[in-house]
Amino acid sequence: MHITKNDVPTKIDAPGAMARQQTDFGAAFGVMGAEYFTMAKGADLAPLLVGLRGDMCDSAHWGYVIDGAVTVTYHDGSEEQCVEGDLFHWPAGHSVRVDDDANLVLFSPQSEHTPVLDHLKAAMGV
Repeated sequence: MHITKNDVPTKIDAPGAMARQQTDFGAAFGVMGAEYFTMAKGADLAPLLVGLRGDMCDSAHWGYVIDGAVTVTYHDGSEEQCVEGDLFHWPAGHSVRVDDDANLVLFSPQSEHTPVLDHLKAAMGV
């Protein structure tokens, strides 16, 4: 699920201020981690996720694409591209590849995503 800034409904439009809100955009739970990712064009997380449940990231994420473009592949094989300015919710069961150098901000359930990040580090040998 993702949405471009201009498609997020305007909730407040006043002189000098605008607030947009998309309701029902995923559901948060537990302690959340705030994450900033910088990834180079061509990066593909799929090989690094092998060994996790379904060989995919098993944490949900909510976030924003600051710049660049990524394609998300879901467990059912469907794909969607998220580009600069998009808000997104990626449910558990996904992988990401980078189409253009990208900077992303993610908010993720800490108890679910920390083990995924540890797995990625081990797979990269760092």
